[in-house]
Amino acid sequence: MPKEWTKSVVAKTIDHTLLKPIATAEQVRELCAEARANRFASVCVNPVWVPVAAKELSGSDTLVCTVIGFPLGANATETKAEEARLAVKHGAHEVDMVINIGALKAGDHRIVEEDIRAVVKAAGPKAAVKVIIETCFLSDDEKRTACELAMKAGAHFVKTSTGFGTGGATVEDVRLMRKTVGAACKVKASGGIRSYHDAILMLEAGADRLGTSSGVAIIAELPD
Repeated sequence: MPKEWTKSVVAKTIDHTLLKPIATAEQVRELCAEARANRFASVCVNPVWVPVAAKELSGSDTLVCTVIGFPLGANATETKAEEARLAVKHGAHEVDMVINIGALKAGDHRIVEEDIRAVVKAAGPKAAVKVIIETCFLSDDEKRTACELAMKAGAHFVKTSTGFGTGGATVEDVRLMRKTVGAACKVKASGGIRSYHDAILMLEAGADRLGTSSGVAIIAELPD
């Protein structure tokens, strides 16, 4: 393992995640406390918990991230845009939106791009937009196309997975996405990252950010 993969370096790549439908306010507060203590990049919670997370993390370096059109991506564009606008109003610094997967599969690229662009516009200039392409449902050509459309629409990240599909992040997909976006966009690997070994593989494949509910365990395995 390269020397640079220390606790502090890896911690700054982690979006500490709790997206279970049964999550409670107390669990969200605990998530925030863990993120603050470990100096994670962000916490990622469902939109209803954004105000709680924003309050808990006020004054810290840890950002508040939420999900939009989650987990299916099949909401109307107007709904996604309004959801993003409200999330930012309530304190979110980052929004992870799911693309219109059906439109992409059908080759309706204009619909996919406009859907992303609407969320980027609604989130505003101060909020980063991560575009979840849900790689488990896509061919390699569709993954490339999704990344290209995300870049054209002004997104800041492309992201592998919701964690609610039939598969999560793979090294191969992270490499493909990194090669497609180059330096123009960042890459977030998410779904199934449960150990420091998983984390390092994704980072070395080109991921800038890791979405995981196992952040504390991952950091515990790394050297100082």
